[in-house]
Amino acid sequence: MSDATHFDIIVIGSGPAGQKAAIQGAKAGKRVAVIEREPGVGGGCVYRGTIPSKTLRESALQLDRSKRSSSTLDVRVPPNILVASLMRRVDEVVTAHGVYMEKQLTRNGISFFHGRVKFCSATLLEMLSVDGAKQLFTADTIVIATGSRPRAPVEIPIDHEHILDSDSILSMIYLPRSLTVLGGGVVASEYASIFAALGVQVTIIDRAERPLQFLDAELVKMFVQSFEQQGGRYCAGQTIKDVRWDGISQVVTTLQDGQVVTSDKMLVAMGRQPNLEDLNLSATGLPLNEKGTLAVNEHCQTALPHIYGVGDLLGPPGLASTAMEQGRRAVCHALSLPEGRSSDIPVGIYTIPEMASIGLDEAAARARYREVLVGRARFDEIARGQISGMSNGLMKLVADPTGVYLLGVQIIGEGATELIHVGQIALQHAATIDSFVENIFNFPTLAEGYRIAALDIAGQRQKRLASQAA
Repeated sequence: MSDATHFDIIVIGSGPAGQKAAIQGAKAGKRVAVIEREPGVGGGCVYRGTIPSKTLRESALQLDRSKRSSSTLDVRVPPNILVASLMRRVDEVVTAHGVYMEKQLTRNGISFFHGRVKFCSATLLEMLSVDGAKQLFTADTIVIATGSRPRAPVEIPIDHEHILDSDSILSMIYLPRSLTVLGGGVVASEYASIFAALGVQVTIIDRAERPLQFLDAELVKMFVQSFEQQGGRYCAGQTIKDVRWDGISQVVTTLQDGQVVTSDKMLVAMGRQPNLEDLNLSATGLPLNEKGTLAVNEHCQTALPHIYGVGDLLGPPGLASTAMEQGRRAVCHALSLPEGRSSDIPVGIYTIPEMASIGLDEAAARARYREVLVGRARFDEIARGQISGMSNGLMKLVADPTGVYLLGVQIIGEGATELIHVGQIALQHAATIDSFVENIFNFPTLAEGYRIAALDIAGQRQKRLASQAA
């Protein structure tokens, strides 16, 4: 259309997926535009998700470290403390990160538009700006990166004051004395452990027998034990009969088995849903799958070859790192550029203690190979762990049946999300277990766990060979 502005690539949404998609296109010399409905760059990740929650987590970690390092001082959060006082730097961090990302777009020559956009057809977009003006756009490639929002179950009366979701949980004025968390996924587990570390009496209620079912069972067991040591409670295999605010001071949760749980506040973290409703996708003819998410192929390409979907709107795992890679690879595919070798993306869960995984976990490895060798290094047996009082830490190396090649790494404990990258590089380069034994690690460090776990596997390998020889 003559009155429509044309770009080579238009990206809808400026979160981690959209940002990386736009930058990849700009680096390839294309004319790129980003359309964002929020005031700033970064999406929910910056303003309501990752950065605010991790800022609160840092306060909880500082408290946890103080407790571990002091045997004489009574370290606890004062009653009725303002939540904002535990997140003093959040506005500064969010602003700085937003400014950095905006400069990054500008530096790469990317046009940024603020407004709500919808499809008029498969090739035509209409944007409604904040001042009510309408603008039309066309593009050779359109990348949808609109993210997701907390799912609001119809049977639970979320009021964002007493019964909150993950977007409103940090809007609480005072730290509650007690908190009920519905759900056992990443968001539920992260917030539950953060508030428990801050001294809040936390109860997790979930249908599953254990939270975070996609993670190694041994790590999750240790996480639940740590959570319960902090005074938390995990109610497994439970379904909700009724949730209500009593009108005075408590959220009352009635379970199907008749149990009643009361708390000052409730966090509903029972999954997320894609932000697709306002896009008028029906104008494109694109279908949603049975889960209500956008159907894409391995290149994040929809049934219309020029339209891609990336990030949280595709559903799990809902990780920023995954979204970034999807955005980058989608644009590479659209421009017929090499996408690079596909590699496992590490999983990082920012619970307290944090957890991370790459490659096959023990159960998946046994399902594929039957017999595998697993080496373990416990943080309380490593000098750095002893110095820092880290009793809840474990590194697992999973090796093939011969005990020669690395199949996966799983870690729980402080620094897990950093340590996992050593295992990531090792897997990418088909490292042997002996390579960890033969290399020197700084002392004292948690990274020594790689060598200790590898020595564990080497010892098992020796015993197996000796028994076979006998």
